Amino acid sequence: MENLNLSHPDVIRSADVSESRERNRLRRYRRLAVLLSVVLAVVVGSDLSLFALPGLHLPGNFGLYGPSVVLIGLLVVVMAVPILGAGRSPHVLYRPEEIGVGLADVKGNDVVVEEVIKTLNLFLAHKTFRERMGGTPRRAVLFEGPPGTGKTYIAKAMAAEAGVPFLFVSSSAFQSMYYGQTNRKIRSYFRALREYARREGGAIGFIEEIDAIGASRAGLGSGGGREGISGVVNELLIQLQSFDTPTLGARIRGGLIDAVNRWMPPGRLIKKPVVVPANVLVVGATNRAADLDPALLRPGRFDRTITVDVPSRAGRREIVDFYLARKAHDEVLDDPVYRDTLAATTFGYSPVMLEHLLDEALVWALRRGDDRLNWEDLQRAKMTAELGLAQPVTYSPKERDAIATHEAGHAVTAWLVAPERTLEVLSIIKRASALGLLAHSEAEERWTRTKADMQAMIRIAMGGLVAEEIFFSDTTSGVAGDLQAATEMAAQMVGSFGMGNSLVSLDAARGPAGGNIVAKVLSDDTSRDSLEGLLEEARADVRSILSERRYLVEALRDALVEREELIGAEITAVLSEAETRHTPAVLDLRCDPRLAPQAGVTASPEVPTSSRDASS
Repeated sequence: MENLNLSHPDVIRSADVSESRERNRLRRYRRLAVLLSVVLAVVVGSDLSLFALPGLHLPGNFGLYGPSVVLIGLLVVVMAVPILGAGRSPHVLYRPEEIGVGLADVKGNDVVVEEVIKTLNLFLAHKTFRERMGGTPRRAVLFEGPPGTGKTYIAKAMAAEAGVPFLFVSSSAFQSMYYGQTNRKIRSYFRALREYARREGGAIGFIEEIDAIGASRAGLGSGGGREGISGVVNELLIQLQSFDTPTLGARIRGGLIDAVNRWMPPGRLIKKPVVVPANVLVVGATNRAADLDPALLRPGRFDRTITVDVPSRAGRREIVDFYLARKAHDEVLDDPVYRDTLAATTFGYSPVMLEHLLDEALVWALRRGDDRLNWEDLQRAKMTAELGLAQPVTYSPKERDAIATHEAGHAVTAWLVAPERTLEVLSIIKRASALGLLAHSEAEERWTRTKADMQAMIRIAMGGLVAEEIFFSDTTSGVAGDLQAATEMAAQMVGSFGMGNSLVSLDAARGPAGGNIVAKVLSDDTSRDSLEGLLEEARADVRSILSERRYLVEALRDALVEREELIGAEITAVLSEAETRHTPAVLDLRCDPRLAPQAGVTASPEVPTSSRDASS
């Protein structure tokens, strides 16, 4: 191991763990050979008749007292066994060969995989790192991130790559109805980790949702009020420092040495053997890292936090390729254009959500009588996952026309003012509380927004309201959600991003409104006037646009009334055909100087890259 390269980008296959495992295996064979030799010597050199069992004789009064004795014994067993068993470790043991996944199967998060490999190599070469380099091996890491991002999956892959036992446990499994047994279960779990680590050269323990037993003790006082808050956290902190606890055999030897040393002069004392720490790596997972007790995150405990976040667009594309290779799909989905589009329109999706999306698409394929999914199945599955199942209702002719006009107004506005956005679905089929919807998203993943981008989003939200005013000289209750979305966007522009008449950030103010930027803007007269100005300006612009291009709204409205739902290219096909049939005498509004992008980029973590304008 002198030439061991700990900076290698791959998992080290031959390291201290593999050597320890082989050494322990040979030691077990030697112990078994010695034991069998002793047994054989005893059997050969002894009189076998000595092992004969004498006849058993029951006492004469057994029939009188026997049932009572048996009943009392059963009661003792029934009462004692649950108490004794309540302190057992609740873990589930996975052997490396049982796991079936490796780090090569972790897709879409290369940075996390790289950091995991570094941690794993330190775990595998713990002896080299400690003795040759003088370092202290990492004992615990924390996986923090949203649900479904693959924290458990990565931990299992680590154990499979390391070839060591994987002890999985959920935090809720530690809880017990008997006071004090929760702490006992934690001690039993860490004892099992140490035992497996010493037998196998190493062990990885995984604690799911660790915030359930590691929540902050702040404000709980000395007792904490509940065993699961204060006392359990204290026990967890202690056990994270217990990897150098000596084994039972080492404690017996140490006790004998101490007994002898009492009689020895100072210069003749026998040295006790040094305890080698068990090679244990504890992995905790949570999506609420801020709730953990600070003592858990100090150096020597969970001193490395690895954020497992939702994948980027490139990561989503890699995950889509990975799962599509395992699912029956139409050949058209092998086209990179379709896969890139799917990756672009699933911003914020976790790996689990992407897999579920493809499974849902297969369900839609079965419903239409096919055994493989296609692009339309994916679009319908996406709507189902995000908005719920379609719940068709019977509209009156007038209401059907009004809803179709409303949604067509959204779509035409989006097509004209935001050509960089992809129109995904246009529908007048009821889903949840939405009577109709337009789903649209960025063609490319973006992490910032310009003022022009946000103005375009407000105009799109206003499209349904303005279309109703133009065609019916009236509005419906379906504009409620649109006005809410437009107000929230304009409030962020005015109160957070300095895009109104003032550069003052209302986010800096602390008051009754808390973190509600809309409430802060509406409570300030100047900011409210600026917000209303943005909304009125957007409404006027959209009125001008749709008045001059109302034939586009009519074309989409008629298509929606007839077909109820348009997906992807079907939307743009209707608009392009209407544009070709009609030769307007006005300039292309996409070149309108009012709609030209403006310089300057503003970070906007609250602004989504995918929007759905729905009539309610």
